[in-house]
Amino acid sequence: MSAADPQGDEAARAANSNLVRDFGLLIKSATRLEQRIDAELRRECGISHTMLEVLIRLCRQPGEEVSQRQLADDLTLTSGGTTRLIDRMEQAGLVRRLPSPEDRRSVLVEPTEHGRTVFLQASAVHARVVERYFVQPVAPQDYAPLTRALSQIEGALREDA
Repeated sequence: MSAADPQGDEAARAANSNLVRDFGLLIKSATRLEQRIDAELRRECGISHTMLEVLIRLCRQPGEEVSQRQLADDLTLTSGGTTRLIDRMEQAGLVRRLPSPEDRRSVLVEPTEHGRTVFLQASAVHARVVERYFVQPVAPQDYAPLTRALSQIEGALREDA
């Protein structure tokens, strides 16, 4: 690269911009937190973070019927990815599939008793990791504005979808 490379200088400014840096911090933090949660859940409970997300969704409303399609939408997974995930969870005794009484093309998923037991254990692990790495590092007065800002970002992204 020569000393007088205007395009290189412009590229360097763009790569070092505050927007690039700040977004990178968000992505790195979220990714590392997710990896930490996943590792702890696998070690202590034998499930992945994604499996916990399924169990959260299934346990949110006792008795609610949740279709695989709804799970795919809620978890932003493909239909095939959701099917494979539910297959693994069913083999582990965490969930069971039921035919939908309203739509024979639809399959409902519900947690088993074992699944609810694992969920309770996993939710405690999840809470501990989130508290340590998401809540504690932030000053108490900054936590509510942080979560409010994240909610606004998520809302804007949902509205534009």
